[in-house]
Amino acid sequence: MLTISISCGDPAALFRHFAAEPWAMLLDSAAPHPLHGRHAYIVAEPVRTIEAVGSQVMLDGAPVGGDPFDLLATALAAWPAPPGGPVPFTGGAVGLIGYEAGTALEGIRSRHRNPGGQPDMAIGLYDVVAAFDRQERRAWVIAARPEAEARARRMAERLSVAPPDPSAGPSPIRWRSELARPDYLARVGRVLEYIRAGDIYQANFTQRFLAEADARADAYALYERLRRLSPAPFAAFLNCGPRLQVVGASPERFIRLGADRRIETRPIKGTRPRHADPAADAAAAAELVASVKDRAENLMITDLLRNDLARVAEIGSVKVPVLYGLESFASVHHLVSVVTARLRPGLGPVDLLRAACPGGSITGAPKIRAMEIIDELEVARRGAYCGSVVWIGFDGAMDSNIVIRTLSVTPDAVIAQAGGGIVADSDPAAEYDEMRIKIRPQLLAVGDLPAGGSAGEGRA
Repeated sequence: MLTISISCGDPAALFRHFAAEPWAMLLDSAAPHPLHGRHAYIVAEPVRTIEAVGSQVMLDGAPVGGDPFDLLATALAAWPAPPGGPVPFTGGAVGLIGYEAGTALEGIRSRHRNPGGQPDMAIGLYDVVAAFDRQERRAWVIAARPEAEARARRMAERLSVAPPDPSAGPSPIRWRSELARPDYLARVGRVLEYIRAGDIYQANFTQRFLAEADARADAYALYERLRRLSPAPFAAFLNCGPRLQVVGASPERFIRLGADRRIETRPIKGTRPRHADPAADAAAAAELVASVKDRAENLMITDLLRNDLARVAEIGSVKVPVLYGLESFASVHHLVSVVTARLRPGLGPVDLLRAACPGGSITGAPKIRAMEIIDELEVARRGAYCGSVVWIGFDGAMDSNIVIRTLSVTPDAVIAQAGGGIVADSDPAAEYDEMRIKIRPQLLAVGDLPAGGSAGEGRA
């Protein structure tokens, strides 16, 4: 392994060197935290690519048969584990596992079409990584194998040059909602009917906002604007090729797997807006912590994730060290729980993803029936949204997020999406207001708020 020390600049600014390149990706700890927002990574020029669009699977752009998760596991197994490096990720797989790639694992095929052909999975394998330790203010370019050393030196040279100035981005774009408020309330009401009938305990219902894509739109400029409005520890920008760019400001970890086989997941359920006035902000946080409804919602999903992890964990290793923890972000307060476990011998990170995708915090309980109801009541497929951005190291370690607070940029549209978990005592009007609070930074990163945008006009 070759490790080249470089100046520790701002990863988001330095990524401007690569942002327009196909398969260039930034994993960005835009809200640094010593436990789950410390490191950032830049990758480009993958040595292999894996894509799935529905039943079509492609390796390095050529159609192949088989299952994309099997293909990913096989591709990772072909690489020897590198020696330990200065950061958790020193080379491996980086990319997107979309929501429908997860539902397909349970045999659920969406009734919604994918007219734009956006990928359900888009993952590259990278043997060169630029890594940043935001806490120690140190950075490196790392080559995972001797064949990559020349490319690592070229990346280090590129990163030594001052990055281009940020783009001003497109002119403000006008959003339109796919569901008018009365329709949204009615569909939440349908979820409540399913709950009363005993089909489910909870379902995560969401809706999309669309803006027409401008061929000249700079997706990375949108990312930098969203990053300023809503910095988050699991932010990311993925250039998945001509059909999809992912612009993310996620606050939520999905699954972390250490090289020591320890697992952690951090489900978020429960939201209140931040306020500029400190007293009002503290009152909102206290009200969230005391909320019976939000605690029940969080508990259901925590229990679901305990069950998901138990499918691949050592018996007796699943624990909940934190239940209903309060975490505060730029625009919202959240209730966050922590579930830990230890992966069984003989299993790897792809087995863990198979057991848990899509994340329980954005599906519901029971999980399979909740996903069926989501597909029935939502008006479009989710795509990247509610999937996961993931890195998997050649050493078997992994970290991933839940794709929320995110924009999907396609050739035809910029897409924002948000919603919330519906439980028996949910009030449809309050659920609508919560959805508007969550989606506000994404909408503001692109353009004007659509009608009804006054909900959640607290600190952005």
